[in-house]
Amino acid sequence: MKRFYKKTIIEQHQGTSLVGPHRDEVLLTINDTPAREYGSQGQQRTLVLALKLAELELLESVIGEPPILLLDDVLAELDLQRQDHLLNAIGDRVQTIITTTHLGSFDAQWLDSARIFQVEKGEIVS
Repeated sequence: MKRFYKKTIIEQHQGTSLVGPHRDEVLLTINDTPAREYGSQGQQRTLVLALKLAELELLESVIGEPPILLLDDVLAELDLQRQDHLLNAIGDRVQTIITTTHLGSFDAQWLDSARIFQVEKGEIVS
């Protein structure tokens, strides 16, 4: 108990948690090469999105229904091929909310099946 208390005092002083899953280092590789140091931004983003899609499947299997997927301006950081792969992987199996500053990146098929909201001066316009 004393050790726990000492950590708590240090954490409060430093203003951060010193233990927990957020402190774990996860090494992601592409062909046995560390993605953090040598992967392009697109490759790094693709790895994160692959983990998100795996998380979706895990959550769905645990709770029995698909969760809502939130993607904040994710397409801006992906090339067209990666954008297509992501949108096809999502398909219509999960409700997805995607924010973007431009709709030009989306395939016409996606736009036709989407409900689009626009924000102007802090107001939502559908």
